[in-house]
Amino acid sequence: MKQLRIFLEMIKFEHTIFALPFAYLGMALAWASSGMLVAPIDWAALAWQFIWITVAMASARTAAMAFNRAIDAEIDARNPRTANRPIQTGRISKRAVWAAGFIALAIMLFAAWQLNDFVLKLSPLAVFGLVGYAYTKRFTWLCHIWLGVVDGAAAAGAWAAVTGNLAHPIPWLLWAAVTVWIAGFDLIYACQDVEIDRKEGLYSIPARFGVAAALRLSQIFHVLTVLLLAAVGMAAGLGWPYWLGLVIVAGLLAYEHSLVSPTDLSKVDLAFFTMNGYIAVITFVATIIGLWAG
Repeated sequence: MKQLRIFLEMIKFEHTIFALPFAYLGMALAWASSGMLVAPIDWAALAWQFIWITVAMASARTAAMAFNRAIDAEIDARNPRTANRPIQTGRISKRAVWAAGFIALAIMLFAAWQLNDFVLKLSPLAVFGLVGYAYTKRFTWLCHIWLGVVDGAAAAGAWAAVTGNLAHPIPWLLWAAVTVWIAGFDLIYACQDVEIDRKEGLYSIPARFGVAAALRLSQIFHVLTVLLLAAVGMAAGLGWPYWLGLVIVAGLLAYEHSLVSPTDLSKVDLAFFTMNGYIAVITFVATIIGLWAG
């Protein structure tokens, strides 16, 4: 149990909250679009999809974080910010982390199988994205976009888990919105490691173009996030609570950017973790209420 606690702490399992509400959002919009929320409601079918979408999402993130920690173990050991992580201090072995990653990956694939053939057929692409992300900083500064695409796939994947297809603009708009949202706050987070990235020969937008340019691009990405979420609301015909929630989200994103500057990154954790947790939950809640008010 101690090793499990250390592992969950290492991968920041609680931060699954960033993407999980968007997976639920994709699921709920798919339910509404396919008429599954019209009486008589098949509650057993909804519960089955909810459970396996949750399992798929949580296990996918667990696998991605485990592989990322194992693959970057030596680099993290040379980074003062990450040198005290469990692998680096010997509290957990890299072999155990690899094993946990493969177990989580197997669970994700099993969950895809339980959902439908379409998501099962797409799962190899998910595996490639999850494992490949850890290597992207070794060859491209577009690594932030890669992370956004992989995380955004959770929302589109949840839609596909319900409908068995992606033949509608909503999942694509939602995928794009989450992509630029995640990429935007990853740019903020990456500003902490500019010097170590340059020293290690790693690729990132802050290391390549500077912190000021990275923060400005992050702002642009988050403006696009709001615009794409607005497009989702229009495509889904969501009611006024969604739009109120979107205004709040826009305000939180603006506040997030007010917390950091090229000369002061001391509040990155508040901007990265707290604000984005709020944004994910508020967007989900506003969407659910907006469905009923639409």
